[in-house]
Amino acid sequence: MVLCSIKYFCSADAGMLIGVQNMGKMDCDLKSLDNNQIVSRKNKLNNLRSYGNPYPNNFRRDTLTHDIYINYNKKSSDYLNDHNITVHIAGRIMTKRVMGKASFCHIQDMSGQIQVYVKQDNISHDEYENFVNLDLGDIIGIIGILFKTHSGELSVKAQNLFLLTKALLPMPEKFHGLINNETRYRQRYLDLISNVETRRIFKIRSQIINEIRNFFIKKGFLEVETPMMHMVSGGAIARPFITYHNALESQLYLRIAPELFLKKLVIGGFEKVFEINRNFRNEGISTRHNPEFTMLEFYCAYTDYHDLMNITEEILQYLSFKILHSTKIKYQGIEIDFSIPFKKITMKDAIINFNTDICENDLNNIELARNLAHNLGIKINSNYGLGKIQYEIFEKTVEKKLLLPTFITSYPIEVSPLARANDSDSSISDRFEFFIGGKEIANGFSELNDPDEQDRRFQKQVENLTRGDNEAMHYDDDYVTALKYGLPPTAGEGIGIDRLVMILTDMPSIRDVILFPLLRQDC
Repeated sequence: MVLCSIKYFCSADAGMLIGVQNMGKMDCDLKSLDNNQIVSRKNKLNNLRSYGNPYPNNFRRDTLTHDIYINYNKKSSDYLNDHNITVHIAGRIMTKRVMGKASFCHIQDMSGQIQVYVKQDNISHDEYENFVNLDLGDIIGIIGILFKTHSGELSVKAQNLFLLTKALLPMPEKFHGLINNETRYRQRYLDLISNVETRRIFKIRSQIINEIRNFFIKKGFLEVETPMMHMVSGGAIARPFITYHNALESQLYLRIAPELFLKKLVIGGFEKVFEINRNFRNEGISTRHNPEFTMLEFYCAYTDYHDLMNITEEILQYLSFKILHSTKIKYQGIEIDFSIPFKKITMKDAIINFNTDICENDLNNIELARNLAHNLGIKINSNYGLGKIQYEIFEKTVEKKLLLPTFITSYPIEVSPLARANDSDSSISDRFEFFIGGKEIANGFSELNDPDEQDRRFQKQVENLTRGDNEAMHYDDDYVTALKYGLPPTAGEGIGIDRLVMILTDMPSIRDVILFPLLRQDC
């Protein structure tokens, strides 16, 4: 193996200064960085260039720090000394202490950190001087031997050291990490470098998605992929993003939901399907909303919305136990036990129960409901029916109060254009929304499979669209045609992955669980 050594013509004192001084907290404006540090690092890079490519790619790591701890942390010092275990490790310098002819640093890879002991007697004089001139944030490769210090810390005694990547900008202050939220979201790479908790959250997110796949595959579901660009915007009540395809000379919509395509697959005979998908909705940005987000949607023939509620309880128990090793969690100070059956209440009853000054008569009369909405500061359009007004009152007065796991059922047909009507009361649907921590986590219903009724509801949505409702659905002729071939009795559900991760990681904002959330351009 040909390895690249380090060459510097900068003074050792300058390197030591950079290694130990307080870096200061990062700001999204690079002008706030210490210009002396940037100039020093750039000068070092220019010196390296005179000796060849300063960004080599011929060092090969053979182990991660986590694996070293798993395999050797419980071994005694005598065992390590007797076995002379050599490792090739690589990572970013996170701390550095220069103490005469012996120094320490911690390097960080994707699995964690490990201490490296660098002594002039163990490596060449030039290599040691080169190490002294390294900066925090530089990425290095180490060939060394495992040992334990007098304090018992598992460490690597460097025999060879190689600079692999020069960091030209200083890292965030090492003792506090990156604490400015705006910078954390805009420069997520710095957040991941600096903050152990951030790395933990996104590892959990990855585990959650993996376990969701395992859950549904074990239940016989088929994972599928559906288009992200649609000729007709549909599958949910939401305002879409619009794009244009030059070759087709056609306007397209970014997917707001995969629902209609997934139900076409059920019609085609794939009776149990799921998709973990990216959706796009042209809506506001908040602690609960990001215009680009991740959803799980699944559909199962010969089931109804009651079956979906059971699956929802089961998957939350499964995920919390698999990921957190307990069915009991805390979210923002609230204790939640997923092993206890979740509460179920109708939308209308929830409004009455959470608002002592609202009675059933207020919700059953459209004029009284309009007046109630007006008094609550809710903007009501003239084309809103009673069901839509009830829904708006629910969102305003109840949603944020649903802290413990709760299924809200019996949504008005008016706000459920794809859901099957209830057999006993055709004004409501066989639908639920599921809430935790005041956030909607899931939406599920028995599917409407009557093509004539779906045609009528699409027509009503088009009327709303022409009246200025930007979230109303378009008419999807191809979907109605598919229904005419016969959709078996089916139920389907969507679960917001981002909000689910918020709950399972105890994060207050959706920005904390999306690696690169959409932000305003101004800093």
